[in-house]
Amino acid sequence: MVSPWRWRIIPNSRQLLVLACLLFLFWCMTLYRVSNFSLGKQKESEVLKNEIISLSEKYVRALSRENTDIVDGPYAGRFTAYDLKKTMAVLLESMLERLSRLENQVHHVMNVSNSSLANLTRPLLTEQSEDSIHAEDLILGKTEACMLTEQDKQVYTKCEGKLEWMRQMWQSDACYASYGVDGSECSFLMYLSEVEGWCPKRTWKKNVKVPIEDKSKVQYIDTNDDIEGLMKILVDPNERQGYAWIRMRIRKMWPKWVLAAGNLKEKQKLEKRRRKKILVHLGLLSKQSGWGFAENQFKGGPLGELVQWSDLICTLYVLGHQLTITSETYQLEKILSKLPAANSPCQSRTDLPVHIIYTDIVGLRQFKRYVKGGYGKFSCLLRIVDSFGTEPAYNLRMYAKAHKILTSWGGQDLLPQQFFTMFPHSPDNSFMGFVVEQHLNDSDVKGIKRENWALVYGKNDYMYEGKDKYLNTIKKRLEVHGTVYVDAKAKTKRSYMPSFVTNHGLQKPEDFHVLLRKSKIFVGLGFPYEGPAPLEAIANGAVYLNPKFATPHSSKNIQFFKGKPTARELTSQHPYAELFIGEPYVYTVNMHNDTQVLKVLDKILQNKEFTSHMPYEFTEEGMLQRMNAYIEHQNWCQFQKQEAKWPPHSAISFVMGADGQSCKDACWQQGLICEPSHFLQINSARSMKQAKVDCSREDYVADIFYPGYDPHSKECVFQKEELLFSCVGQKTNFCRFCPCRNYIKGQTALCQECL
Repeated sequence: MVSPWRWRIIPNSRQLLVLACLLFLFWCMTLYRVSNFSLGKQKESEVLKNEIISLSEKYVRALSRENTDIVDGPYAGRFTAYDLKKTMAVLLESMLERLSRLENQVHHVMNVSNSSLANLTRPLLTEQSEDSIHAEDLILGKTEACMLTEQDKQVYTKCEGKLEWMRQMWQSDACYASYGVDGSECSFLMYLSEVEGWCPKRTWKKNVKVPIEDKSKVQYIDTNDDIEGLMKILVDPNERQGYAWIRMRIRKMWPKWVLAAGNLKEKQKLEKRRRKKILVHLGLLSKQSGWGFAENQFKGGPLGELVQWSDLICTLYVLGHQLTITSETYQLEKILSKLPAANSPCQSRTDLPVHIIYTDIVGLRQFKRYVKGGYGKFSCLLRIVDSFGTEPAYNLRMYAKAHKILTSWGGQDLLPQQFFTMFPHSPDNSFMGFVVEQHLNDSDVKGIKRENWALVYGKNDYMYEGKDKYLNTIKKRLEVHGTVYVDAKAKTKRSYMPSFVTNHGLQKPEDFHVLLRKSKIFVGLGFPYEGPAPLEAIANGAVYLNPKFATPHSSKNIQFFKGKPTARELTSQHPYAELFIGEPYVYTVNMHNDTQVLKVLDKILQNKEFTSHMPYEFTEEGMLQRMNAYIEHQNWCQFQKQEAKWPPHSAISFVMGADGQSCKDACWQQGLICEPSHFLQINSARSMKQAKVDCSREDYVADIFYPGYDPHSKECVFQKEELLFSCVGQKTNFCRFCPCRNYIKGQTALCQECL
């Protein structure tokens, strides 16, 4: 069958008439010749057959050339060349039957059987198999059977739902008809398999040929050390100078990025990687966001997000990929306008101008606003930079709405792993991270003396509110210093910073690091949460005093977390420092307990050597390694249900959690990390039986607690909605069945076999 997904030029009526006349004339001449030269003309029969074959071949080739670009096939809709071809097929078959009857009458001329002639000529008209439809069948309106098998439904879990949607909505947009959808079941399946990839091809095409890739067209890349090339891409779109701080950070750190790439190449192979076209849209810097990141980047504004974006851009560029960077909506619209089908609901990805899209929640909203109904084709390409993360319960809009937890940030209906976080908060999301900047080299450090100082973590005056007693306790052991931004133009108002704090004002990054080198302790005040500064302090040899919360901070009790799509409970100001680093570099204390604070201070001060520490995952090399692994292995545009190939099975263990325990905690208890990509593998009674659980009853439910079983009734419940597979879901009187993986110490995002 001619592929139904290619456009062809429709032959006009004059061409059809001429062709039919020629064929009729040829048939008459053939009949005349056979009638008049029947005796002793054995040789001419061979000539006759050859002429028929030749003419048939010419007809097929000519028809193919004329109809190269038309959607064709029995389910391709109206006004196509298919009606012509099926008519001509019947006409030729009829002619051959007449010739066969003539042969029988003049058998002394043509010593060839009817079946031989038919077998010789019929393949030239159409290739038929047991499941093929004959030409006359097409006239009677017969069609091929297009049905999903039970195996199809299990492997392509979304196919049935998409098929049902097509039955109801295929006429909602003209693009479906342009791809040959005509309302028939087969046209739905052909479209959903060939164009969108939701359904298997073998439901309508018996032999699926895997296309051979043209290796000559594949672009392979190596690392890139040309900083000026990056600066040409990172040009401010307007006078707001939104990229100024990012450019400054990149230039300062560039030699270390180049060195890190060289070191990583010695450890693992970075050649022969495919070049990806990557769009980076920084929605937070757009004027429409109203957040003022661009205006406040040098005035004490939040820099954690800019740090992460800066390091992401550097990473992608150094790895050799082709970048397009935007921050204003008109830039984004200009790029998308070059793609005529950007807002078409038909999800063909073959002509998309990018392979990956990095943006934030603000940028995602802007993106959706422009592409509208065409969003679906882009959704699997998205990577959302999301500092605090998005949990599965908040991500699936239908579920979040039903449980009254839907927020303006949630309900995106993406795979949870498409959200990239600043720290490894939840295994459900992907840990992107950032690079902890180290401004001082060995020669700089030698001239700096460690003073009996405690430097306070907080550059805004309001952060000091209610902390007088805590800082007074610290003052009993050390001098207290601060780096609070003071706006000389602002009207004088009450200051929350105690008078005994020596304020150095807002510092340049390199000067701030000198202060850290001079200090013995870096004092957390409880806010901001999970910033990069504590890691910078530890890298400079200052011990971080991490405030512990008596009641965990979350959206339930802290305004800052209201509306954020996570129920995560922070037990301290910096959970990563508490869990992954710990003593002697981090001490987590109750800042309201003076006795405990003094005890910890005395313990720290007894150590006369303040050594630096840097987790590998927060170095340039560590980020390059991690992001390269993501780019090479994460692919969310394949919709068939299949076991995950990455992380590899050799890194995975299956753990049965305790009653009421989340998979995150169950895996961590075993020295492992929950790996959500392998939930699908254990979401069955067979897997439960392998875990020595005999299910008294089986059920499928869409909620964040499954798969698992009730330890009392032995009822097993499996996950019905894949977007709700969750590492953090926990439920009393229920034991979770969990996929866990090993990890590289200092590179928690990757397993030991992942490189």
